[in-house]
This record gives sequence, C-alpha cells and structure tokens, in this order.
Amino acid sequence: MKKILSTLLVFAGIMTSCDNLLDIEPEFTQDAENFFNTEEDFQRALIGAYDLMQTAYLQIFIGEIASDNSIAGGESVTDTQGLHEIDNMVHGGVNAELRDVMRFNYTGIARVNYIFEFQDKLDFTGKEQLLAQAHFLRAYYYFTLVTYFGDMPLIVDQRISLSEIARSERTPKEQIYAQIESDLAIAIEVLPWVQQETGRITKGASMALLGKVLLYQSKFSEAASVLGDLISDNQAGYGLFEDFSSLFYVVNENVNEDVFTIQYSGQQGGDYGCYVCLQGNLAVGFHGIRQYNGPFYGDGNSYNLPTQNLYDAFSPNDPRREATILDIDAFIASLPNSGNINYAQGGGGHTGYYNNKYIKRLDERGLPDDDLTSPLNYRAIRYADVLLMAAEAFARTGNDGRARTELNKVRERVGMPLINSSGQSLIDDILRERRLELSGEGYRFFDLVRTGKAAETIQGFQVGKHELFPIPQVEIDLTGGNWNQNPGY
Repeated sequence: MKKILSTLLVFAGIMTSCDNLLDIEPEFTQDAENFFNTEEDFQRALIGAYDLMQTAYLQIFIGEIASDNSIAGGESVTDTQGLHEIDNMVHGGVNAELRDVMRFNYTGIARVNYIFEFQDKLDFTGKEQLLAQAHFLRAYYYFTLVTYFGDMPLIVDQRISLSEIARSERTPKEQIYAQIESDLAIAIEVLPWVQQETGRITKGASMALLGKVLLYQSKFSEAASVLGDLISDNQAGYGLFEDFSSLFYVVNENVNEDVFTIQYSGQQGGDYGCYVCLQGNLAVGFHGIRQYNGPFYGDGNSYNLPTQNLYDAFSPNDPRREATILDIDAFIASLPNSGNINYAQGGGGHTGYYNNKYIKRLDERGLPDDDLTSPLNYRAIRYADVLLMAAEAFARTGNDGRARTELNKVRERVGMPLINSSGQSLIDDILRERRLELSGEGYRFFDLVRTGKAAETIQGFQVGKHELFPIPQVEIDLTGGNWNQNPGY
C-alpha cells in the first residue's frame, strides 16, 4: 500500500518534505488536472489520503509525555527537544514535533480534498464507499488538529494552496466540529461493518470516532446514543480479546478488539531525515531499551518512559501493570544469565520503566533499521475504549446501571473486582479505569484536559493556556500575522 503513496505527493498540493506547512510552492504535475481518469486513480488517491495516518506515532508520544504517564526520555534533553519542552510544560511556538502534527494532518486533509475536488469527474461501482472513507479520513485529521490547536482554517472539497491558507482565518472550533460530525455521519451511513481489505475504515470505526468526538465536546447524551448503538448492534463482532498480556503482540493484530486500527508494515521506507516516509511504526523502536543486549526485547532509543506515578496507580494484582509497563531491572533480574545482560540509561531521563505495549521485541522487528520501523499496528480506538467511553457517557447522563455494565466488562476481562459505585464516584472510577486500561496509548493528556483535571495532575500546567498547544510560530509568520497565537503563548 505504502509504495503507491509517493506518486501522489505532488498531486496533493502539499509537499511533505517542506519544513513548514505554508513554506510551499503549490506546484502540481502537468497531469494533475487530468489525474482522475479511472477507478484505479481514485483508489490510488485514497491510499495516499490513508497514508498520513501512519504519523500517529506523534499521538503516542505527545499524548503520554504531556501527561503524568510518561517522561520524554531519549539520549539527552536536546535530543528531540520539543518532546522535553512538552514534558516540562515549557513548550512554545517553536517546536518541531507540534509543527509536524499540524503539517502532517493538513497534508492528509489536502489529499482528501483533492479527491473531493474531482469527485464528479467519473462514476464507477463502489465510488460512494470510496468517498465515505475519504469523509472519515478528513474527520480524523481535523479532529486531531482541533484537539491540539483549537480554531484552525477549515477548508473542504478543494486542494489547499499556499495563497489560500495564508489568507484564511482560523475557523472557530465549533464549526470544525460540525464538519467532523457531518463527515462521520456520511461514513456511518455508507460504510459496511466489515471491509474485504483489512485496514480500510468501517461503519464501526466511524461510529467509534463519532462517539469520541461527541464526548470531547461534552455532548454526553448524543455520545451515549452513538456508542450504545455501536455496542448493541455490533454486526462486526467486536469484543475484548481474552489475553490482555499478549494483546499488543504483532501476532494478535486485527483481532476482535480492533475497531479503528492504523496499519503498518515491517519495511522501513524512510530514514531519520523523513519520518513521514516510514512504512512501519516509529514509536516502537523509539520506545526500545537503549543498548540492551538481552533476550526477548530489542534495543532502542528509550523515549516515552512510564513514570513511577503510573506504575503505582495499578493494583499489584492487576495483570495490566506488567503488560503495560516493563520494569527493566526486575525483568533482567528474573533471567538466568542476568549478570551478562546490560542496557544504558539515556541522558534525557530514566525511570526504570518502558512502554511495554509499543516496544521492540526481537521476533517483531522491522527491516532494515528496526530503530525506525515496526510492523506493530497502532490501535487508534479499540473496543475497550468504546466500552469506557460509553460508560462515561451513560454515567454523565444519569444511567449509572448501564455505565457500570460497560465499565465492568473491561474489568472482568483482567479479573479485577467489579465496581458498584454511582454518581460522581462512578465517573471518577471510569476515568481511573481509562488510565489503567489505556495508558501508553496516547490518550491520557487529552482525557485530563477535557475532564478539567489537568491542572491538578500535570506539574506546570496553566489553566487557560495549556489546554491547547501553540500554533507553530513559523506558520503565523508566513500568513503575515493573519493567524493569531493561542492564549498564553
């Protein structure tokens, strides 16, 4: 799939090799206006639009490091400096990682809009489903942008050029959310529960994302309706994978728990100069144990290291603790040849813990440079998340019984005692369960922000500022100041 994508880069109108979103010459190939001549051309363009989802490694990094779940780690505090600034809540408008979030997601939107601009040029069997997938992708990319940056220029159904973005004002986030909901409604109406090709967007994925979008807007009644329908209808046969401890192994990809999953291959495709070119999951190698020479795990770059606070949040008898967090010293001590096994501590920080969900394992390595790639898919939304989102939505609308039912499904899977609380205590239990179940997956910071708990939980968090990340200053400069910076930056 990924091999096709480089041919589409110029058609998209945004060149991902550029350093800045707006530092772009809107050059198209001489055939760009005449590209869509066959069904295959539309399919190639759609694959190009899917491609930018593979930059989700940034979600895993930032969503954890900005929270109380992880520290940045790495070789030094100047190695991927932007992540360390986010970790310490001192990030500003000059931040390479935040710039990439904006750039990559607008690139995805540009590729989707290119399809919509020429959607009437050709009719073919399956076109409606193809466009429905494009609607989902645009919703996904805009949802990422609005959760990170708030108000952003909303451009639909046409390619994005430098001049257009430069003169566009930031659209209020309420209008962006309305577009997201509209796109997802179309996807839900058209797409099937099961696709013939693994990895393509489905009706269930669309319902799950819409439920999440509604939850983030505090539209709890609507979220409860959508997520409740997903759980009760469930023609895809979603469920909780029985063995949580092996859920995040490559061998258990695309199982019944996978609702919305971003697919990766084990081929590299790029290098340190082009992360967006990679075909594999960058996060896995970056989470690896630095200079490790023992069994089972591969070595890596020691980023996104779980905190003691997260480790202590688990009950000692909760099997998710070991499945989520690797205690490296305890693991080495348990091996028969422990005296011969070594690893290095990076200068960017060390907690003694590693992200055990997305980590390099010796039998799962990508090729040729497994620091940069892995075939381990990213579960953007899994069924446990659906159940917990539904539980929260039901609890916030007074349906405590249904909320407990969905919450306890998640706890039963791992043999933990059932919850019998109600009211605010039940909501608190659900939010606590979200941390235990989903830590290491990139959700924590955004959960804390949307529930108003970030200031009491994250050291250095300033109310009125850190709910959003700053707009990259270079983009503001390139608009001639047409975009204003987010408050506090």
